[in-house]
Amino acid sequence: MSSKNSNQDNFIRFALEAKVLSFGEFKTKAGRLSPYFFNAGGFNDGARLSALGRYYANALKESKIGFDMLYGPAYKGITLAAATVIALADDGINVPFAYNRKEAKDHGEGGSLIGAPVKGKVVIIDDVISAGTSVRESVDLIRGAGAEPAAVLIALDRMERSGNATEVGDQSAVQAVEQEFGLPVIAIANLADLMSFLTASSDRELTAYLPAVKAYREQYGI
Repeated sequence: MSSKNSNQDNFIRFALEAKVLSFGEFKTKAGRLSPYFFNAGGFNDGARLSALGRYYANALKESKIGFDMLYGPAYKGITLAAATVIALADDGINVPFAYNRKEAKDHGEGGSLIGAPVKGKVVIIDDVISAGTSVRESVDLIRGAGAEPAAVLIALDRMERSGNATEVGDQSAVQAVEQEFGLPVIAIANLADLMSFLTASSDRELTAYLPAVKAYREQYGI
């Protein structure tokens, strides 16, 4: 098994143990009934956040994308970018990071960008891409600072066409971002990895969800 696959499999196992990834029947924001649910807010203690940072750092290193710094969009992205730069520093790769505040301040340091000066090639770190709004705002802020967005790094790519329960678009949110901004999107794991994990699992309780995940992918997947 390649290191890439083990990073993905280990991440899925880790997300299941942390109950960040769960199976059942969940209504998505788009009104679709999904057989699985992923909520990065569940990485909510020191050990989990430390491990999560390492998974992000591994995925970024394996992508071979050149970068000078990380950027975390408020609010979830702030913690994720911080955890990832710590993990990179532990590996001897010390890079700066920045993030934004939702409302610009006119006193103190002012503006909406906080942290290191935003310059060079910048990797945007977030949990998932649903509508692409967060990426769009991040790209505008990074370019506005005179820097260049290099990639978007997320935890899970659902590989799901945009739209709702009845209307299905041609592209996934990730593909739309890649096309609109010409930016590669790196995911620690995606729906195909999740299906491979379920297929190879010896846990009958988990493999029982495979038909529902397969059917969902056939209906909405890219």
